[in-house]
Amino acid sequence: MREWIVYKDEMLEKGFIRFDVGADIGRLYKKDAAWVAEQFAEIERAFEDLPIDAYATGLHRYRRFSRAVILPWSNQVEWLPAMVNEDGEAVAEYFQGAFNPEFKDAYRSFPMLQPAMLENELLKRIIQFDFAQTYWDARDMVMPVNVGVHFVKLKVEQDGDEAVSSPNCLHRDGEPFTFAHLVKRQNVAGGQNVIATVDDVDQFPEDIDAGHIFADFALTKSLESYGVADVAVSHYVSAVRKGSSDAAGERSMILIDYQPTVVKPL
Repeated sequence: MREWIVYKDEMLEKGFIRFDVGADIGRLYKKDAAWVAEQFAEIERAFEDLPIDAYATGLHRYRRFSRAVILPWSNQVEWLPAMVNEDGEAVAEYFQGAFNPEFKDAYRSFPMLQPAMLENELLKRIIQFDFAQTYWDARDMVMPVNVGVHFVKLKVEQDGDEAVSSPNCLHRDGEPFTFAHLVKRQNVAGGQNVIATVDDVDQFPEDIDAGHIFADFALTKSLESYGVADVAVSHYVSAVRKGSSDAAGERSMILIDYQPTVVKPL
């Protein structure tokens, strides 16, 4: 598995990395472009069926979420069973403690990923590849590492509408590592990513010292990716608006976070 450790030193040094996970997986797993495209097409179809984020009324955000564990000694990924809410729906809960000022110390419950996604080989490989770029204490590596997989779509259909992520400011996530992979960007204005110092949480990039900004970029190509170490940097994505054509503006992302079994303060 050591050949999968491509960006770990960069993550340690800078606190963030940028990469193309589709190209990396194709090369490392010896999969051709046709296999990647076939698997990715299944993921694209899953994003057509995302329900509205119940915690983002009027914010044009759609979301599913599932939890898994990865076993560091074997790289095996196991999806965790669903919870069933009072309406009989399969859901998974997400908790960020004090790290999300919009939902401080609150659990959010989201519909699970579709069953086909739990079998998607490319998604499993992405989880494994991202994990290989992270670093941990020795005690963390003899227990399962918790994985959160978010499918999030920002979609606007009317001029003047905005879709925003949560929290809508520079922030840390509360998990040691988070990775973001672009699924689709269509007719979008905005959706700009900013990575800055940890001292700039709860602020907007335009309000901080420009010298505190480490990177400012937009993801434009399918499976273009970045990852952050929560202890080292804060990050932000700007609101999404419609671009110049008549089509709806859409920015769809896979977000993957990693948390040790024994959680300690960051």
